[in-house]
Amino acid sequence: MFSFLFKKSRFHFLFMGFACVWTSSMSAQTQPAAAVSLAADPGVRAGAPAAGTAISGLSPAQMSQFQAAQNTFAEVDSVSGTMPGEPGTGLGPSFNMNSCAGCHAFPAIGGSSPKQNPQIAVATMYGAQNKIPSFLSLDGPVREVRFKKNADGTPDGGVHDLFVIAGRTDAEGCTMTQTDFAAQASANNVSFRVPTPTFGGGLIESIPDAAILANKAANANLKTLFGISGHENRTGNDGTITRFGWKAQNKSLTIFAGEAYHVEQGVTNLVFPNPRETVGNCDYNGHPEDQTDVAAFATFMRLLAPPAPATSYGTVTASSIQHGHDAFVLAGCALCHTESLTTGASSVSALSNQNARLFSDLLVHHMGSGLADGISQGNAGGDEFRTAPLWGLGQRIYFLHDGRTSDLLEAIQAHTGPGSEANNSIGIFSRLPAATKQDVLNFLRSL
Repeated sequence: MFSFLFKKSRFHFLFMGFACVWTSSMSAQTQPAAAVSLAADPGVRAGAPAAGTAISGLSPAQMSQFQAAQNTFAEVDSVSGTMPGEPGTGLGPSFNMNSCAGCHAFPAIGGSSPKQNPQIAVATMYGAQNKIPSFLSLDGPVREVRFKKNADGTPDGGVHDLFVIAGRTDAEGCTMTQTDFAAQASANNVSFRVPTPTFGGGLIESIPDAAILANKAANANLKTLFGISGHENRTGNDGTITRFGWKAQNKSLTIFAGEAYHVEQGVTNLVFPNPRETVGNCDYNGHPEDQTDVAAFATFMRLLAPPAPATSYGTVTASSIQHGHDAFVLAGCALCHTESLTTGASSVSALSNQNARLFSDLLVHHMGSGLADGISQGNAGGDEFRTAPLWGLGQRIYFLHDGRTSDLLEAIQAHTGPGSEANNSIGIFSRLPAATKQDVLNFLRSL
């Protein structure tokens, strides 16, 4: 349709002209009664969770594995596994939550943060005296905290757990003190992360590196014209592509699970066998404290189905969703949020050669100063983030890496700013007629 011989400014002008004509026509089709004055996020899609079940095609044995692993994922940890209803062992000495399912809770186990933050109650369970940091609230998202720099000014980037077990009845003698988050927040040294949904994790894990690289190379001229230059994150040893986490910093579901178990709950395991802190007489168990749970966590995520999109919902029609999809593509959003990638051969047949409709290229991109967190992980820099998979967006509450908004329109607009690769796409989106913007929002909430 377009000649790539045009200079970028010339191409952008023509593309914008085409977009205006095309979307004006679309608006007439989608709004036969009254024009929409302002586009608005339809909100969290109502109805039963469209996720949380096993991927289709599992054998009876694999289904049994999934169900057992799901129970383990929901298991609650206490310091030595002695508290009522909390049989898991190894909580602390510092921690953010006491179970995987506590953070990955909505709209079903394996998802992201629930509407009400369970960290508030966990902070003072069994006599613990933790103070609630100012950036947490009962009606806000589950968060973890990373510090940008160490006290000497060198890069930090690590997770600093919110709470300590000192004072709990199952941590007698522990004198470890809670980190002074108020001072770090005052120094603008904190960066927040919210839980990433784990739905469809096995499909993402099964996408070959070659498929990611081929998609990266596809539409190269168009990506250049849009200012898109994303790249893969890689492991430092074997050089293969990493893909899990906000900066695609984790290679596999097993590493993702082992690190989270250690960092978020403080449980030493076969992947991370050594305790993070041993001060304050707070080390009660032999290490590693867990021998089996990490494998179960990974199995649960690996066999967890991707969210099912809606063909229509509430007052939103299939026509609006389709028009929104088309406008999403036209605006260039799909150049990063790739609609689908195909998995390779897997030892789990249900994961082999599947079309994973994840809406992500699994690459990291510069998102500019507005979203920059100042944290580098692997070869992802301080303003770079993995293209977030959009499947399940319709039933997600909190958006962006730090959960700063629950408004989908605000989340889209936050993608623009100095240095962001999304600026041209957001510019096109911003100039769409309100009715077409509404179609895009309706489409995204259908996922």
